Amino acid sequence: MRTLTYYVAVTMDGFIAGPNGEYDFFPIPDELTAALVQEYPETVPTHVRDHLGIDSPNKKFDSVVMGRRTWEPSLDAGVTSAYKHLDQYVFSTTMTETPDDTVTLVDSDPLAYVRDLKKQDGAGIWLCGGGSLAGTLLPEIDELVLKISPVVIGDGIPLFRSGFDPIRFDLTESRVFGGVTVNRLVPRGAAA
Repeated sequence: MRTLTYYVAVTMDGFIAGPNGEYDFFPIPDELTAALVQEYPETVPTHVRDHLGIDSPNKKFDSVVMGRRTWEPSLDAGVTSAYKHLDQYVFSTTMTETPDDTVTLVDSDPLAYVRDLKKQDGAGIWLCGGGSLAGTLLPEIDELVLKISPVVIGDGIPLFRSGFDPIRFDLTESRVFGGVTVNRLVPRGAAA
């Protein structure tokens, strides 16, 4: 069965973006970029991969899922398909069509949809953002890869937006790159 990995930058106070979706405050040290491009080249947007000359094959993921608000900043910048090298799924109940046929717009139950995706053949699935979507998909998350930045913003989009229901994770790896801590965690009781 395929795995779902929530791979995302997060502040020390638990936000993945500012109140209006801002994310430009996250530091991106060169050593972090080098390590993550080596390990997760598929998480670099297609247009940036081309610009940087990254031609590495996908190592971990062949699909990406995200909420509409995570997708919108690329649309606002004129990039309708940020991850052409992956199967892209955008969850939205308000959009009726996608401006790019390489993006699948999904208006059905995200949990059921991702459970079905996980049963299909393929590599891992990357959950790249959306605190509400992450909260909905929490029961299906097999791994967290959190890039914890030494920043406090006070308000914004939380890592998870869901009701109170504690779920424990075990830390399986922790590394520091230029002040950013990258933690890998799995649900308690899952194989690392």
